[in-house]
Order: sequence, then C-alpha cells, then structure tokens
Amino acid sequence: MSRKEISKMTFEEALKKLAAIIEKMDREEPSLDESLRNFEEGMELTRYCRKLLTEAEYKVEMILQNGELVHFKEVEEA
Repeated sequence: MSRKEISKMTFEEALKKLAAIIEKMDREEPSLDESLRNFEEGMELTRYCRKLLTEAEYKVEMILQNGELVHFKEVEEA
C-alpha cells in the first residue's frame, strides 16, 4: 500500500489495517520478504496514525486555550 493510498484513509481505517497486519504476522509464518513488506507497511500506517493523533491533540489544545477552534498549519511528518 502506497503512502498516497494510506493518506486517503481515516484514522480508524488505518488502525484497522495495522491490526490486520499484526494479526496476520502472528497467525502465519510469512517469508522474510513478506515480513519485510508487512513491517514497512505497518510502519507507514503507524506514522500516519501518529500524525493524525498529533493533529487532533493540537486542535484540542487550541480549543482549550482559546475557547474556539482555529485553523493551524499541518503538522510536518517526522
């Protein structure tokens, strides 16, 4: 799954996909190549979920500080 495809997912969809990858790796004995692909995809999904959570946290902080929602610059990917 590409970054572009992942970036179109909701947080819940990305988290569900990540859980499915983990379950699959626990249930099966994938080859080294498949394990590496799963790991790479899992890391991309993790980064994306972390980004969405950071953005949501920032929004909540802004609401609590100002009493209203303000637009903010997108959080840079780490």
